[in-house]
Amino acid sequence: MASKLVFTRLRTLTRPSLKVLSQFPQFILPKISPEIHTRQYSDLPQPPSVDTVAAPSVVSSSNVKSSLNENELRKFSAIAETWWDADGPFKPLHVMNPTRLAFIRSTLCRHFGKDPNCTRPFEGLKFVDVGCGGGILSEPLARMGATVTGVDAVEKNIKIARLHADLDSLTSSIDYRCTTAEADVITIVWTEKLVEEQMQYDAVISLEVIEHVAEPAEFCKSLSALTSSGGATIISTINRSMRAYATAIVVAEYVLHWLPRGTHQWSSFLTPEELVLILQRASISVQEMAGFVYDPLTGHWSLSDDISVNFIAFGTKKG
Repeated sequence: MASKLVFTRLRTLTRPSLKVLSQFPQFILPKISPEIHTRQYSDLPQPPSVDTVAAPSVVSSSNVKSSLNENELRKFSAIAETWWDADGPFKPLHVMNPTRLAFIRSTLCRHFGKDPNCTRPFEGLKFVDVGCGGGILSEPLARMGATVTGVDAVEKNIKIARLHADLDSLTSSIDYRCTTAEADVITIVWTEKLVEEQMQYDAVISLEVIEHVAEPAEFCKSLSALTSSGGATIISTINRSMRAYATAIVVAEYVLHWLPRGTHQWSSFLTPEELVLILQRASISVQEMAGFVYDPLTGHWSLSDDISVNFIAFGTKKG
């Protein structure tokens, strides 16, 4: 029911192409009264930004089919050593991180019955950060008490993440892994070894990753396989809208040079409707969605109901 409510709400917030839906008429839902409670995301407490410091080869996959995009791996390997440079190529993620963490803290505390105002609300919970990069999300999650595993396919990223985590006793326990494609199943290279080992987590988090994989549906299946029964999955990405093309590619890459040119491919973006359907088919029911909005005057991001460009989704796996 929650997914249907989210789906109806999505249709009122954004109007991207629904070509994909025409292939699955069973998912075209009748009009129902939207009952999703709109929360004032701007009022959420913003976690402190992560510390900044500096110091991350591509793991090649086998012939096993994977959702991995090898071109994307090479692209990010080339700039891996700049992960903790707050003014480098990953500056947009550093600036967005407190807002991403606000959504994660709010939704997961509510889902697991934790106090969002305590210092370590995720104590006792196991999280996996899929596509962790240099660890800019894994570290604050560990500081909030979670037992964190960070996985990435770029070996340089994992080396940088480990070096930086070891600088703080609160983050030195993060289990960083660079996995390889060895499983006989169709899945993402980052998670296939974890799936093969039947590892499961209370929360599976993958931010700004799905737009860089070749097979989003297979990627989401592997995320679902890692999510424990009754657990949560959180994904953030960029909407395939003309507004996103103008801002996330033209402005961010070619005008303001926030990101290296070619970082994003518009055709690889997913609309919110498509993400809901893909997750639904992977047994993840989307419960809540929010947008990220940038204020050029303050230089800060905030959570919003506007999901026309950057958005984040929280879903649960049936128990």
